[in-house]
Amino acid sequence: MMTNLFSTFDPCTGYLSLNWLSTIIMFILVPYKYWVVTNKTSMMINKIIKILHLEMSLIMPYKGTTLMMMTMFLMIIYNNMMGLMPYIFTSSSHLIFSLSLALPMWLSFMIYGWFNKTNMMFSHLVPVGTPGILMPFMVLIETISNLIRPGSLAVRLTANMIAGHLLMSLLGSNSITSFSLLIMTMLIFMLLMMFELAVAIIQSYVFMTLTTLYSSEI
Repeated sequence: MMTNLFSTFDPCTGYLSLNWLSTIIMFILVPYKYWVVTNKTSMMINKIIKILHLEMSLIMPYKGTTLMMMTMFLMIIYNNMMGLMPYIFTSSSHLIFSLSLALPMWLSFMIYGWFNKTNMMFSHLVPVGTPGILMPFMVLIETISNLIRPGSLAVRLTANMIAGHLLMSLLGSNSITSFSLLIMTMLIFMLLMMFELAVAIIQSYVFMTLTTLYSSEI
């Protein structure tokens, strides 16, 4: 049944549900030595942070914002990685998690921009070179595109994280009658897991980059 298929992503599995602990269980995976001495894990994370900082500094005019964006990137990528492990519910597969990240960020950008840089916010509603007859339509289109930004950020992350898990659930629910079909299914699952790993990294990067681009317009 479709209800049972989507109930795989439902965090409410009982009276004492601990599925939401997967949001903070990532700290268990961080080695204790990371907090004490320099090791390969800390060197890799610091290298990633340095590369992201240099990249975001080119498009972000405000200093200190990259720290918040990189923190969000690391939290999302850890949660996405946790979703690749069996029997672990990942909170990034739920719309309430991604919307709780996207909506406050977008709302803070809009409030800051409209209260402090009103003229610039109005200028973004009409692109340069727009004919006078099309200006009312462009204002309407740009307003709608601004309003749907938090929804598009949230739905993009949630849908991409659910799609692969849903496909694997559909493939795994079929009864396998022959050994050759079993081997073929296992190969497909291995390819899907590699694809899901790439999606987990790319979606966290896309979420961070789009949020940075939205904030740089202010």
